[in-house]
Amino acid sequence: MQPATNRSEPRLSRPQQVAEAMKLWVMEEGCQPGDRLPSEAELMERFSMAKGTIREAIRILEAQGLVRSRTGPGGGVFVHRVSEERAAALLGNYFYFQHLSIDDIYQIREALEPEMAASLTGRLSPEQIGQLEAVLAGYAVPARTAEEERQQHVDSLRFHALLAEMSGNPLLRFLIRFIANMLSQITVQRRLYEPLNPELWSSGMAYQARLLEALQGEDPEEVRRILREHMANAHRLMRLQEAAVTPRFLPEDQLL
Repeated sequence: MQPATNRSEPRLSRPQQVAEAMKLWVMEEGCQPGDRLPSEAELMERFSMAKGTIREAIRILEAQGLVRSRTGPGGGVFVHRVSEERAAALLGNYFYFQHLSIDDIYQIREALEPEMAASLTGRLSPEQIGQLEAVLAGYAVPARTAEEERQQHVDSLRFHALLAEMSGNPLLRFLIRFIANMLSQITVQRRLYEPLNPELWSSGMAYQARLLEALQGEDPEEVRRILREHMANAHRLMRLQEAAVTPRFLPEDQLL
């Protein structure tokens, strides 16, 4: 009797199988961005596949951003580092169909951001503090128009994205920046800046100013507490602005 199979697991096509094998080979060989892959003839021999299959596998890897082809003298197929912008845009495409809510987003923000900020207590350089202060200065006065309100929403999220960038943890940085970018796009697409919300501005400014001061101290629990309160308050106010998230693709050229 044949063993039972899981029909829910899609079978990879031959080019997909070769693409996966190529990725494994690149890891095993310790290839770095910019390294040239073997020639097409060598790949055909290495993976025992026809030219068409090898070429399709390369196209799959190019679509994933993992290799890049160059023509002409010195050309070939080269290992490529996927940019954070490309990765965020692809992940944003996935969430386009997930119908996320404000609650979904803030559940993650409330879990990650206080711990990330607490880890930075007393570690930020004067230059980094200055960068955060410069972002705060961009929305130091309440908005007078809907356009100003829109920009202030985006800038306030940029503050958190910049803080995540300073964390030094590439995974945490990516997750928090991605979530901030998603929320920024939601704010713009759903026009969550209308009508003007002075309470959201004033409370956000107050919490961020307190957070910046606490980050320069030596008490991570105080930093954690301030950001938890900030996230809970922003969550409440954003829910009042809009209960659901409208799906939207995340453009690569509009990331924070």
